[in-house]
Amino acid sequence: MEWLETSTENCPVQRTLDIVGEKWTLLILRDAANGVRRFDDFHRHVGLSEAVLADRLRKLTAAGVMRTVPYREPGRRTRQEYRLTRKGWELWPVLVALRQWGEAHAVDPEVPVLELRHTACGGPVRAVVECAAEHLALDPSDVEVTSGAAAPPSTSGAATSAHRD
Repeated sequence: MEWLETSTENCPVQRTLDIVGEKWTLLILRDAANGVRRFDDFHRHVGLSEAVLADRLRKLTAAGVMRTVPYREPGRRTRQEYRLTRKGWELWPVLVALRQWGEAHAVDPEVPVLELRHTACGGPVRAVVECAAEHLALDPSDVEVTSGAAAPPSTSGAATSAHRD
């Protein structure tokens, strides 16, 4: 398959980035996965403006990644908490993979911020790519990219093979 001959109109990476690719969105999801639910807590912990936070939460809710649940503290008006949906929790491995990459390449390895450990055995948690037949820890050289049945051909006319260095 020639990658540049393949249309990217329905690319899952591109479609995912349409939902979660804006600045701050993954940090909101990180906090939600770690139990943050209230607007003021997201605002304080992530450190973005109220307007941007409201916009990102609205978009995540509209996309079905988060849902709102009403709550009311005594003497106050009803407000909304934000909780990950099943669709939102399916992004958790992406957050683990980003964290894993960041630990290896973007932060001081001597000072881990948090550790993810398996509750049952205490072992460190890591993201791993596997095939559906349970072959674990694949790397790019173990994978072949092919066109899906619904992939229309690209109209660019460029032809190049996928190349991995």
